[in-house]
Amino acid sequence: MKDVEDREFVEYAESRVQRLRQRAYLLCRDWHLAQDLTQVTLAKLYASWRRAAKADSIDAYATKIMLRVFLDHKRLRSSQEVVIADAAADSVQHDAAPELRITLLEALGRLSPRDRAIVVLRYWEDHSVDTVAEMLGVSQGVVKTQSMRALAQLRVLLGEDIGLLTT
Repeated sequence: MKDVEDREFVEYAESRVQRLRQRAYLLCRDWHLAQDLTQVTLAKLYASWRRAAKADSIDAYATKIMLRVFLDHKRLRSSQEVVIADAAADSVQHDAAPELRITLLEALGRLSPRDRAIVVLRYWEDHSVDTVAEMLGVSQGVVKTQSMRALAQLRVLLGEDIGLLTT
C-alpha cells in the first residue's frame, strides 16, 4: 500500500513541480527561494499525502501549503535577504514583452506578501474569491478588500513605472 501511495505522490510531484516553482517565484521573486519553497511544499505534501489525496483538489491543498510556507518565511527575520543577482534568470522563458513582465514583477514585489499572494492567486492564476479565501485561511471579505487595495496600489506603482519607461 505504501508503494502505491509513494508512486502516486511521485507522479503528482513530477507533473506539478514546474508549476509550483513558477507560483513560488511569483510570490517571492527569487528563483533560489522559489526552489526552496517548492521543496518544502513537496516535503510537507508528502508528509500529509494520505490526507491530501482525499482532498477535493490536491492542487489547492498544495497551494495552501505553499502559501503558508511563504508567509511563514516572510515573518522570519532571516527572510530579509537582499538578492543582488538572479543567476537562474536565463532559464526563464521570455515573452514578447519582457519589459512589461519585468515592470509587473517589480510592482508585485512592492506589495506586502499577503497582498502579493492574493493578487497572484486571483488574477495571475485566476482562482475564485472562495478558493483564495480557503487557501489563505481568511474570509472572502478579506480577499475582496485586500485585492481591491492591492490592485489600486499596483495601478499607482505601474503608472509611475510606465511614466519612467516613456521618458
